[in-house]
Amino acid sequence: MPAQLGLGTAALGRPGYINLNHAADLGGDYAPGAMELRAHSVLDAAFGSGVRYFDVARSYGRAEEFLASWLDERRIKPGEVVVASKWGYTYTAGWSTTAEQHEIKDHSLANFTRQFSETIELLGRHLSVYQIHSVTAEGRTLDDEALIDAIARLREKGIRAGLTVSGPGQDVAIRRSLELHRDGERVFDSVQATWNLFERSAEPALSEAHGAGMRVVIKEALANGRLTNGNRDGDGTLSPPLERIRRIAQDRSTTIDMLAMGAALARPWADIVLSGAATVSQLQSNVAALDLIYGTEFDDELSECSVSSADYWRTRAGFTWN
Repeated sequence: MPAQLGLGTAALGRPGYINLNHAADLGGDYAPGAMELRAHSVLDAAFGSGVRYFDVARSYGRAEEFLASWLDERRIKPGEVVVASKWGYTYTAGWSTTAEQHEIKDHSLANFTRQFSETIELLGRHLSVYQIHSVTAEGRTLDDEALIDAIARLREKGIRAGLTVSGPGQDVAIRRSLELHRDGERVFDSVQATWNLFERSAEPALSEAHGAGMRVVIKEALANGRLTNGNRDGDGTLSPPLERIRRIAQDRSTTIDMLAMGAALARPWADIVLSGAATVSQLQSNVAALDLIYGTEFDDELSECSVSSADYWRTRAGFTWN
């Protein structure tokens, strides 16, 4: 079964984000009311295009609030869509784009308990999946027995447990999650990971997760804007790997972003590929990628455009909030 498109809301729920050109996407209007209307318009476009998977997080500013008001105003019943939220980071920017610190990571049991309560207060029975936000290979989150016990009990509330992974060594965290069981059942039902034309390192582990029955969700398919025509060097040129991707896309009458999104959608182990659209036009472009015919010859050419996992995450860590 081909992957479906989902909508991630990291760029919709707060004025500052690390996507390239995020400030331009928002048009300089950061008023909460204006941003809520913008979020609703993108959510409407996604729902109208058949998107039924929506990804939010406690740290995405007011994303849970915006999604909750949209679900209420559109009278969408629990079960009509999959709502997946995340805990583990607290938003600290105070609606500023220039805050010294935009979020704080805390994977403690106490924070899980607090943030789960906050998410339920906003999303109630709509919440389908609750995920640990950004587990890393070097972190000890999955070794916290009391925390894993509490996460396993989400099943009693009809909520699936998931995790997202980040950083070099995503495969380590993914494989560790596959090992965790309680009462004879695997604790985690879904995993969300970065995969794109630049960063492919998690692919074998994601294939294993899919084979084990986990829902696999791809995030950052456009590499936070790096896999778009807007990613240019100071002199206005494209980097050599991106220029190669542009030529391949142009030869097939498509664009960098559609090719990148089509590549993610074509992964046989992927169930959901998240669009990170901040505008309706971006969402429409991502939806159009569903019709892209992506053959094996694409991968043969595009595989040479990938970079090392260490280099990818080192560059990403240098992104500025805008």
